[in-house]
Amino acid sequence: MSQDVHNDKNGNGCHGKQQEEKSTRGMSNRLTNYGDSAFSLFLRRAFIKGMGYTDEALSRPVIGIANTYSGYNACHGNVPGLVESVKRGVMLAGGLPVDFPTITLHESFAHPTSMYLRNLMALDTEEMIRGQPMDAVVLIGGCDKTVPAQLMAAASAGIPAVQVVTGPMLSGSHRGVRVGACTDCRRYWAAYRGKDIDDEEINEVNDKLVPTVGTCSVMGTASTMACLAETLGIMLPNSATAPAVYADRQRIAEQSGAQAVQLARGGVTPEQILTPQAFENALRVLLALGGSTNALIHLTAIAGRLGIDIDLEAFDRMSQETPVLVDLKPSGEGYMEDLHRAGGLPTLLRELAPLLHLDAMTVNGRTLGENIEAAVHLVDQKVVRPRSRPVYAQGGIAVLRGNLAPAGAIIKQSAASPELMTHRGRAVVFTGLEDLARRIDDPSLDVRADDVLVLQNIGPKGAPGMPEAGYIPIPKKLAAQGVKDMVRISDGRMSGTAAGTIVLHVSPESAEGGTLGLVQDGDIISLDVQTNRLSLEVDDAELEVRRQVFQAQASSEPLLGYRRLFLEQILQAEEGCDFRACRPVPSVSVPRSHEA
Repeated sequence: MSQDVHNDKNGNGCHGKQQEEKSTRGMSNRLTNYGDSAFSLFLRRAFIKGMGYTDEALSRPVIGIANTYSGYNACHGNVPGLVESVKRGVMLAGGLPVDFPTITLHESFAHPTSMYLRNLMALDTEEMIRGQPMDAVVLIGGCDKTVPAQLMAAASAGIPAVQVVTGPMLSGSHRGVRVGACTDCRRYWAAYRGKDIDDEEINEVNDKLVPTVGTCSVMGTASTMACLAETLGIMLPNSATAPAVYADRQRIAEQSGAQAVQLARGGVTPEQILTPQAFENALRVLLALGGSTNALIHLTAIAGRLGIDIDLEAFDRMSQETPVLVDLKPSGEGYMEDLHRAGGLPTLLRELAPLLHLDAMTVNGRTLGENIEAAVHLVDQKVVRPRSRPVYAQGGIAVLRGNLAPAGAIIKQSAASPELMTHRGRAVVFTGLEDLARRIDDPSLDVRADDVLVLQNIGPKGAPGMPEAGYIPIPKKLAAQGVKDMVRISDGRMSGTAAGTIVLHVSPESAEGGTLGLVQDGDIISLDVQTNRLSLEVDDAELEVRRQVFQAQASSEPLLGYRRLFLEQILQAEEGCDFRACRPVPSVSVPRSHEA
């Protein structure tokens, strides 16, 4: 195979373009630099033989397997079994599997937020791919930020890669009601805050929400990214939806290991799969899924590694012609196992086929269209709606602009309250997470149901790490009165499992001097999703006065280590929150018109 460690024509990623000799394969690949390549290979073979390998085994294509198992990560509880299945597939195809550990991230076990560590995981994974001998890599991930980090790494490292996801958990049952993480986590917690259920029941449901290992059982970020990875073609067809505990998941892992050997022999690299057409398909599917708002940031980061920019205005136009078709929580009613029984992602792709680039190539050597045709076609399923009878008439996500968000903001309109999509209200401002925690449930808080809750300083730099705190809780005194939703605005994110009329990713963020950071209690904010407007009704002269005060109060504290790297390098939401050094100047923007 012709091996180009970083074969993107732009020299993308966190390193410049690096050429290797065409003769390097397997254990001869990426030799340690001792000034004598023959000695380097001699030494490497001596040490690897200490683990019991024979010369015959070491002569085969080496397939690395990124092992993200952790005792902290229930989403990855099945990874050891998946690693063994991948190994079996690699060996059946004539390769040598070698698993290696990388950082793993679980959404609930990462301080201050897993998004703060996503880029660190991407760097770790990329450098482990670069620094160790492998002809291809199988990336095993699942929980929200792991798949994006791995695909960012694969895009930059530039060697053949196959993504494998851990799969969703099964749904559980609470008092005869079907439940699953984590939309129902939020629903029951809101009911508890509103005093609709008591301490005994909240503790009882806590035992039922996560009945098996695997990722969240709804169309949250993990499930969305699994579906988008399959759409992109970097994952085998029919592999996004199989539950973590199904035998299907193990067979997919075995097949992925075998496919990695074929990719290594053919020299098929991620940039040949992750094309502009593939990203346009993924954006279309994101909208039709009613998928996680986080996925837009992640797709932007992955595409950015390859010099592809996501045009928010064009994405919004795509949204206007792409209905939500998948009836899963939080935009609908079902769970991921229902989508799997309905034929998985190919059922949705078949319905969207006239809007997709069907000639996009995938890792199994077939086009997306060929994979759709080869998939089982279930006529009677009820999870994926026809375009004539959508769950929601437009795409799940709308892009907003205005003086409050000059560089853009988004709203998951398919999970919002219709009566709040056009709204004008008084701002109730929280200056950060500590202020929110201190005052949100204060009985003396001056807040009404028609107010707009504003949370500042939870953007990429402000928090840091852009936490999923954009799902601002309804003040307890209003929740007790039966208030279920309010307009909420922040420069942060929310979980893909959450619902509500919530404006997110406001850019520039508060910490960068964005208008959001200048909002004060009592200011009037208007939201009009139909016209894509988000406005602060304060004149420019007053905003300039406030901006001068903000700049005078800004202070910088000495920082070291990863936090310093993060704050110096992090980009805003519209650029994927990647590190500046990892994102080349874009050479193309997507989505384009379908005819282009």
